Amino acid sequence: NMKRQSMKNRAETAVSKFSEGYNCAQSVFYSFCDDLHFDKNTALKMACGFGARMGRKGEVCGAVTGGIMVIGAKFGRGETDGETAKELTYQKTRELMDRFEKKHGTFTCRKLLHGCELTTEEGQKHFKANNLSNAICQPCVRSVVEILDSIMELD
Repeated sequence: NMKRQSMKNRAETAVSKFSEGYNCAQSVFYSFCDDLHFDKNTALKMACGFGARMGRKGEVCGAVTGGIMVIGAKFGRGETDGETAKELTYQKTRELMDRFEKKHGTFTCRKLLHGCELTTEEGQKHFKANNLSNAICQPCVRSVVEILDSIMELD
């Protein structure tokens, strides 16, 4: 099954990019660049500030934000699109967020990390010492890609 294979590849690509040290938002967006015919370097730059939800502020999960960028890149309202493009983008965004929340209990980074405060040195040490990147963030990256795979209508 061709589609199943490409889905697995996108999830593996995202996890692999994440393990190379790119953040959650970057890893998700990057994994769809080929499908979206989107420049990979531009995608990595655009998504960079959304890691650890906006520069470690701990708001909405960066993997989810990266997913919203993927949705926008495909369905979003550009210069030649009408309101329907916006509505479809919003609907897919809600679907991503709802499904992620159902699976993980929340889409807030701080709650996913059980209150770990990434803006402080202490929080960053806790994050590293407890391997939260692999324990929590990597599964979130994988989840977002898997949810996107089912709502993106890619062949």
